[in-house]
This record gives sequence, structure tokens and C-alpha cells, in this order.
Amino acid sequence: MYQFNYHKPASLDEAVALFREADDPMYLSGGMTLLATMKQRLAAPTDLIDLAGIAEMTGVQVNADAVRVGAFTTHNVVAGSAEIQQALPVLSQLAGLIGDNQVRNRGTIGGSVANSDPSADYPAAVVGLGGTVHTQQRSISGDEFFQDLFETALQPGEIITHIDFPIPKRAAYRKFPNPASRYAVVGVLIADFGGSVRVGVTGAGPCAFRASGIEEVLNEHLDPSAINGVEVPDAGFNNDLHASAEYRAHLVKVMARRALSDLLKT
Repeated sequence: MYQFNYHKPASLDEAVALFREADDPMYLSGGMTLLATMKQRLAAPTDLIDLAGIAEMTGVQVNADAVRVGAFTTHNVVAGSAEIQQALPVLSQLAGLIGDNQVRNRGTIGGSVANSDPSADYPAAVVGLGGTVHTQQRSISGDEFFQDLFETALQPGEIITHIDFPIPKRAAYRKFPNPASRYAVVGVLIADFGGSVRVGVTGAGPCAFRASGIEEVLNEHLDPSAINGVEVPDAGFNNDLHASAEYRAHLVKVMARRALSDLLKT
């Protein structure tokens, strides 16, 4: 590690002001990725702005048609929230599959979404459920938020404050996890909004995306066998030591069939 300035603001305004005044600042949420990259000297901010002291960014609110989760809410809180388990159980289930208990105790939903790791779980929920990402200055549709590898629609200094997830009629998430990290080699979330089906995919490409071909056939016939004839092009898919692009394309269909089978049981 190296020398840097550490700040722990008590409000969003203070955090933004610190960011604007620093030479090369970065916000710290759970730190699951940032601290590791700093130790490897892949990131070297002059100022680290810890968002842990901003109380308004934590917590869960549920209304008739949506679940709102504060950006600094940890994975374990999302996984164990009785309110989320009742209103949107797929989100609690997804959160419970992230990493190990130590990661879930420290990692936050806002940090994960802002980081846009290609194999993170939450992006599949943001896209698959049609979520909305809120910052201190605007609201961003989940369909427009994830743009490329570790790249989002966030502007410099912008902070995710909370995320809204519409509540579907039913939904399910399945992933093929890396056996060591538990990251999704491929993960698929399917949500049925009573006649309109959305399919969010993570792990396969540089960032989360909607599987439009699978959505099209499922909106016509909600049956796992309908997915068999869908072509999932592997062009641009991730190709690494964990899985080839071709294998990831295959896994998209496998995980989609499993998720749909789970969904149909609810």
C-alpha cells in the first residue's frame, strides 16, 4: 500500500465536496474490489472517501410495487431482510449467493453495481428486474446503466444513493459459480411481470445485458423447452481461463432453463 488521504464524510454534500477538492479521489463503499486493486497498485487514489458514515444510504423500503435498497446496504442485510424475502425473494436469494460470509458482511449493493464487474450478481437483477439506479443528482434506467467492462453511466463524482427494483409476479435466478470466488461464470435472472418477461444476464459478456432472443420466445411461450431453439451469439463474450466464449453462450441457455424451471414452481 502507499500513502493517501482518508476521509469519512457524514453527508452526501460533504462527500461530493471532498471529491471535487481532491487531485485523484475515489469513493470507498465495501472495498471488496478497490482495496485489492490498491494493494496491487492497479489503483492509486490520492484521497479515499469512505461512504460508511452517510446514514441515509443504508436500509430497505418496500411499497406495493417496488423495493428500494440503500446503496450502502450490505449483501448479508439484503439476503437476510424479512421485508425483501417477502416482497422480492429472488433478490435475497441472489445476495446470499455472493462470495462468502466475510464478503457479504462488508460488500455493498451500491459498490457492486457501481463497479460493474462482468461477473457480479447484482447487475443481473438491475437489468432483469428493470431496476432504476438513483444518484445524488439523477435517476438512471438499469437498461442504460451498464455500458462496458467496469464502465457505467456514472459521471465523475456521482454517487449511487439507492436502487429501486420493481416487484414482478415471480422471478428466479440461477448461476454457474466459479468454485473459488463464487463469482458468476454465467448468471441468469428471469422475471415474469404478468405477461411481460425480462431476462438479465451477467458473467457472459463485458457487462450485464438483457437476453432479447430468450425474452422473445418466453413472451410467446413460457416453457423451458422454448429456450432450446434460441441462438445465443458468443461474439464479444468473455473468453478466459474460467470458460470460453462459446461455453458461456451455452451456459446462458442452461442457466436460463434452470431459472425458468424454478420460476414456474413458484
